[in-house]
Amino acid sequence: MAIPADAELLLDFMREYYAFDGHHYDREPARKALLGLLTNSAFGFVWLILDSGTPVGYVAFCFGYSLEYLGRDAFIDEFYLIPSHRGRGWGRKTLDFVVEEARQHDVRAIHLEVVRRNVAALEFYRKLGFRDHGHHLMSLRVPS
Repeated sequence: MAIPADAELLLDFMREYYAFDGHHYDREPARKALLGLLTNSAFGFVWLILDSGTPVGYVAFCFGYSLEYLGRDAFIDEFYLIPSHRGRGWGRKTLDFVVEEARQHDVRAIHLEVVRRNVAALEFYRKLGFRDHGHHLMSLRVPS
């Protein structure tokens, strides 16, 4: 599990992930949000993905609650692997780990979001059993 001392590494990974997916990245607000997650396990967890001790990515797993899914649910909020580790089984191993952690934390459903143009990721998640429900994820940013 990642800890606050891992924040700079995670922020660098986040910058790479956001560039890949086309998201806006602003390091200082990202740092604040990341530290909130790293310091409060009630929100969820961040795990570094390690290859022989070398960080090669991360996954952020955030808790919620759903009447539709009959209890605690969670969102794979971010999942990033460096390019050299894609398509080599690291994603499957990581998600197997996440599913086991979900069981340990009484999570009834895991959700994730995929950029539609990322066809490889869509197929990967479908092979693992994730389903598109035909719903549109809609968001409203609440100003602080």
